[in-house]
Amino acid sequence: MRISVASDSLDGVASILISEIEERGHTVIPHGAVTDERTDWAWCCSRAAEDVSSGVADQAIVCCWTGTGASIAANKVPGVRAALCSDAATAAGARRWNDANVLAISLRLISAPLLEEILDAWFAASASLDENDQANIAYLSEIEN
Repeated sequence: MRISVASDSLDGVASILISEIEERGHTVIPHGAVTDERTDWAWCCSRAAEDVSSGVADQAIVCCWTGTGASIAANKVPGVRAALCSDAATAAGARRWNDANVLAISLRLISAPLLEEILDAWFAASASLDENDQANIAYLSEIEN
């Protein structure tokens, strides 16, 4: 898959995020502090989300100190369902029940071993085929402004 990645700094796991994604066989499209682009969280994280919305990327992973700003910025982009995840179970659930297409993580909270668990869970999970789950996702598209 093509994964757009954005971080507003190189703190915490930001410096290893790209290699962790590439080790799992994915192609990375970098934004923010991992490139020479603007590093402010709103700009770089929305840019990664726009890659997903436009089809340039299949999914995105966005980061900032708390992960909150990254998820807010990403969720402003039409068609994006960003989930702030601090553990593997939440990441798997976000993919399964919410069909999340953007993973937001905190650079303050996530350690390297935890990042590996979160990425493994995120990439292993897929959207639920349950009719109720699919109806919820469809409804999100209807109410999107």
